[in-house]
Amino acid sequence: MTTSGDEAIQAAERRAESTREKNLPPYGVLPDLPIPADTANLREGPNLHDACLALLPLVGVWRGEGEINYPTIDGPRKFAQQLTIAHDGRPFLYHEARSWLLDDEGNVVRPAARETGFWRPQEDDTIELLLAHSSGIIELFYGKPQSQTSWELGTDAVVRTATAKDVTGAQRLYGLVNGDLGYVEERAMVGEPMQPHASALLRRVVG
Repeated sequence: MTTSGDEAIQAAERRAESTREKNLPPYGVLPDLPIPADTANLREGPNLHDACLALLPLVGVWRGEGEINYPTIDGPRKFAQQLTIAHDGRPFLYHEARSWLLDDEGNVVRPAARETGFWRPQEDDTIELLLAHSSGIIELFYGKPQSQTSWELGTDAVVRTATAKDVTGAQRLYGLVNGDLGYVEERAMVGEPMQPHASALLRRVVG
């Protein structure tokens, strides 16, 4: 392992001093579940599958704030988000993001976007990301790691319900920034070309 790798591990250990004893609460999971429950803490539960090692830094529960903007909305608008990326020992990661709008003073206005899905790493380093949105949109992203701490993906397919917004494509870039998880998203929707839509910086609160 390189010196920079050793330093990264030591830095991660220091950051984890306040989160290492925390894990996902067992929402909806009966105590006698005969199969492994999800874990967002790599120190607990089943071992992370070898296929997911390139995604290891993403595992955890993250919270923070960001900004959303687009020509079709009255923006920019501030939002907060909790992102959970967990696993059960199999070769995929579980993904759930819940967002809420904030006013200019940082007070909660109302719940906002929700999405859930799975990261599915493949043997050739390709990453499949399947996301279902509460707004009636299902997206299939493909991408690859850009480094040990960044991942870039773009949609290969978008499916919409009859009442969903007209979304035709999206791109996302996730990356660790001094131990925090940042991401930027571009979208093409409602007749507009691909352009910036949302960005956020999230702090690890579990794992």
